[in-house]
Amino acid sequence: MTTRRPPRSPARSGGEREAPRGRRSARTERPARKPAEEPRDEDGPQRISKLLARAGVGSRRDVERMIEEGRVALNGETIAQPAPLLTSLEGLTVDGNPVAKPVSTRLYRFHKPAGCLTAARDPKGRKTIYDVLPKGLPRLMPVGRLDYNTEGLLLLTNDGEFKRQLELPASGVERSYRARAFGDISQAQLEELALGVTIDGIRYGRIDANLERRTGRNQWIELTLTEGKNREVRRVLEHLGLQVSRLIRTRYGEFGVEGLDVGAVEVVPRDALFQFRRRMAK
Repeated sequence: MTTRRPPRSPARSGGEREAPRGRRSARTERPARKPAEEPRDEDGPQRISKLLARAGVGSRRDVERMIEEGRVALNGETIAQPAPLLTSLEGLTVDGNPVAKPVSTRLYRFHKPAGCLTAARDPKGRKTIYDVLPKGLPRLMPVGRLDYNTEGLLLLTNDGEFKRQLELPASGVERSYRARAFGDISQAQLEELALGVTIDGIRYGRIDANLERRTGRNQWIELTLTEGKNREVRRVLEHLGLQVSRLIRTRYGEFGVEGLDVGAVEVVPRDALFQFRRRMAK
């Protein structure tokens, strides 16, 4: 199978030449994105999980788990489920520590290397992203996850609500990957992924896939999706009979990994973040 366009100059990551990014194949019309939810009144009573997520304590799910574990208190009294609605953080503590007022939302680009977990800690003692991130950063949460051996762009934020918004499939935020895989595959087979696929009872939505370059039975494939289920790219390609030997996330939303060395982190400029959030709200 011939290359779809002349190759671009390869970038280097970890000392290995990457395959060129090809032009995406012709695709069927993308379904209209679901309209964003109308913003709610932020001045009235809110769920504790939402207040603490906005303060950067963790995601809503993390906070709900903290409440279940008895780690969250209000005026010295441990909060039990169902948690009350509150209008402010006053009197709230987590693990006995007062919760600081939320600061402005920040977003960082991080070039995650292979061989580390997207987690705060690992019971098995394996390296995590927090062992790789530079010291002195504020408390940050990963937007989505990358597998232990998956590398590339990982967004980090101090705002749990913004994290949740970026992760929800209904928000329609695209994630792009490049996979090096061994086996036999055609562009026609890859284009069928635009219809979605069910694997072991799990439904995976639309994936736009393009065969970039082939050398023997090895090929680089570019994939773009919006769901981001656990190990989605690997499972879908394995379902097609391919063995994935390298997986790189190149883009999340409009933010790419270009210009970041492996292990490097860089804050997204405030004006770029503001414009991105404004477009998301439309």
